[in-house]
Formats: sequence, C-alpha cells, structure tokens
Amino acid sequence: MSTTGSAPLNLREWTAPEKLLPNGSPLVPVDARGADWHGIELGELDLRGAKLCRCDLRGTDLSHCQLDGADLRLARYDSQTVVPVGFDLSNSGAVGPGAKLNGVYLNSSDLRGMDLRGSMLLGSYLSGADLSGAILDGVSLAGSDLRSSTMRGAMCRGTRFGTCELDMADLRGANLEGAVLETVESIRGADFSLCTGLGAQIDALLSRSVAELDCWNPLTRSTTRDSLESLRAARSD
Repeated sequence: MSTTGSAPLNLREWTAPEKLLPNGSPLVPVDARGADWHGIELGELDLRGAKLCRCDLRGTDLSHCQLDGADLRLARYDSQTVVPVGFDLSNSGAVGPGAKLNGVYLNSSDLRGMDLRGSMLLGSYLSGADLSGAILDGVSLAGSDLRSSTMRGAMCRGTRFGTCELDMADLRGANLEGAVLETVESIRGADFSLCTGLGAQIDALLSRSVAELDCWNPLTRSTTRDSLESLRAARSD
C-alpha cells in the first residue's frame, strides 16, 4: 500500500486534490492543488507543507491557519483574502494584487477577472494566458511575453506594456486609457477591436510594419490593421 505524508493512502476514500474541501483529508500535508476554497473561513486548519498550487483563495480567511512551508504557487487571492500576521502572501508565488511575479511562468494560466493591481510582472511569461476582465491598472508588463494571450475586456488603464510581445493577443474591448504601447516589441496579429482609450496612439500603432499590421488572426478573424482602423473610424465619427 502506498503512503502519502504520515498516513496510508486508501484509494477507496481518496479525493482528487481539486475537489478537496477543508478538513476533507486525513493526510498531512494536505494536497489541495487546484481546489476551490473561495470565500471559506478555514479556522485553525493545519496547512504546514500543504500543496495549494492553483487553489482559489479569493475571499478566503486563513488568518488562523498554519502555513509554514505551504506551496502557494499560482494560487489565486484578492483583497479580501486574509492570512496570518507576518505571512508574506505577495512573495509566496500566489497571484493577486501586489504579487511579486517578475519573470514567473504563467503560460496558459486562467487569470480571468483577477485583480492584479500593484503586481510586479516584469518579464513574466503570459503567453496563452486568459486575462479576460482582469484588472491591470498601472501594472508594468515591460519585457513580458503576452503572445496569444486573451485580454478581452481587461482594465489596462495606465498599464505600461514597455517592450512586451503582443503577437496574436486578443485585446478586444480592453480599456487602454493612458496605457503605454508605443515601445512594444511586436503587435503582429493582435486584435484591438472595440478597445477604448487609445487616442493618438492609434496612428502611432498604424505606422508599424506591414508584417505586423496585415497579419491575420485566425481566432478573431481580423488583421491588426483592420482592428486599429475601426478604432480610428469610430474616433472620427
């Protein structure tokens, strides 16, 4: 019989980590990778060494939990998440407001609706990530890889895109008021349809190379040029 932690593993009573509820496992350390613990008050749960990767902890009260050695990489939190006094959630590898994620691999992550204000995402790997409806106001994404990312309806007011790559990015309906896009590495195939707040940057983006502007995005069925020209036409109406 296999063992996990300090207790034998009974396959008949085994629960997949993503379906585990608090106090739903006799095993220590707890394995709750990918579990939805959103909005739960966890009491005095022993989470020492727990595997909480990708766990949804938004609105969760962990203030009385023991979190020594817990693996929180890519766990999701928000401003309502409560942790024990002295626990540095922003440096834990979890994703949320104020998280320090410079150079972190977030490829293909589900970050829909996430509040990422105050986060550090310099040089992060976000290719294929779904950031639909995410709040990225004031965040610096310089050097980040956003190729084939989805940012539909994202709030990017004052976001600094720096030298990031936006090839095939889906930015439809994003709010780009005050965002800085002039120095991005590439917008090849990116779709800006229905975006707001670009203003004079539209003309600057339309001065880029033919290779970038006339690239067809098979997902949105548009070229970058067409998406930007639709914004310019709407601005002149």
